[in-house]
Amino acid sequence: MAKLDGLATVLDFLKKLPPKIAAQIAKKVLALNIDPLPADSKTLKGYSGYYRVDSGEYRIIYCFKPDEDLVEVILVGKRNDDEVYKQLNRLLG
Repeated sequence: MAKLDGLATVLDFLKKLPPKIAAQIAKKVLALNIDPLPADSKTLKGYSGYYRVDSGEYRIIYCFKPDEDLVEVILVGKRNDDEVYKQLNRLLG
């Protein structure tokens, strides 16, 4: 079972959402510590070791470090615009 990091980022985002949607995203994030690379995960182009999974209309971007058995959630954002990728680009440069 992998360790989860970056939960403060997730919690800050979830506070702004309706409880039902927040619960769905939280469930998806917590499932990453059991299976860091689920079947619906996709590798991010241009970012080695970074992946994304979807939960409804939201995207969860995370880094998986298998040597440390660590999943670090980087961002959560809406899928329908590129804002989540713009934020990622600002964070990682």
